Amino acid sequence: MESLTGHVVLLATGGTIASRVHAADGSTVAADAGGAVLAAAGTSASVEVVDLMQKGSYLLTFDDMLAVCAAIRTALESPETLGIVVTHGTDSMEETAYLADLLHDDPRPVVFTGAQRAADSADPDGPGNLRAALTLAASPAARGRGALIVFDGEVFPLPATRKSETTALHAFSNPDLGSAGSVSAGGAITLRPALRRTAPLAVPPDGTGTRVDIVACYPGADATLFAAAVTAGARGIVLEATGLGNANAELSDAVREAVRDGVVVVTSTRVHAGPVRGVYGAGGGRTLEDAGAVPSGLLRPSQARILLQALLALGLSAEQVVGEMRQRGDPAAVAPAPPA
Repeated sequence: MESLTGHVVLLATGGTIASRVHAADGSTVAADAGGAVLAAAGTSASVEVVDLMQKGSYLLTFDDMLAVCAAIRTALESPETLGIVVTHGTDSMEETAYLADLLHDDPRPVVFTGAQRAADSADPDGPGNLRAALTLAASPAARGRGALIVFDGEVFPLPATRKSETTALHAFSNPDLGSAGSVSAGGAITLRPALRRTAPLAVPPDGTGTRVDIVACYPGADATLFAAAVTAGARGIVLEATGLGNANAELSDAVREAVRDGVVVVTSTRVHAGPVRGVYGAGGGRTLEDAGAVPSGLLRPSQARILLQALLALGLSAEQVVGEMRQRGDPAAVAPAPPA
């Protein structure tokens, strides 16, 4: 495939890839600006660096994530931009990258990467990850695929991708949809057929006032935490349910009452892989659906919450939000597109 002329824009947000040990207390904190992160990669690629923030991603808010998405749109206003790389902490990369994918309305790729080892570790993994991300972002082969995560040589599509290792270098996985391909240490790109892409969402004005909580279900759980979320003003709640998406009778009653009051409730699961479906009664997933909860499909709680917050922040009606949740979590909506 022919190469393109231009440059990649690197949006630096902090994270482990930019972190060093703080001498005062021995903690690891984001410290390096984007220029230092790029210099460590030792690449000769043409790159424009933009420093957005310098945070560990466990500190990010929904509005921070919207700011990243706004910077992506700004960078893509230039016809010289081949693609975007976002260096980001791994803790919430799956959320920011998924939001970017939801809002992305341009064929040029947006590639997220980061590190598991700090910049001042004996053998940091960030430089190699960044080189791979820059290579992919500049490649015509990555166009039309939305946002992607590149980590430890593997490329992941965003829906259903999550961090699955706390310390191992191969930090991410997508057990339902698999990887999108790979980037070798030498820069060779191999990509599988692209997934279908649902039409991008409009850009929410901001997340202020749009509270969306995650409430865990577990053996013996009552509705106390669910009720507290409602009392705190949650307009949406994601249930981190068990199995196929099950809770119990008390939580189902609480869901029914919340839905009646206009709260959108989404049922996800704590299980690593597989779709969420309403099958079981007596407080299980079928009961939750009858009470008005919508199953998240392939989306786990982290990404289900991002989608729900984005939809509610857009001011959509509860019925519209439910329809979008069903569509975007449906495995068929993100299956590989048929060949042209």
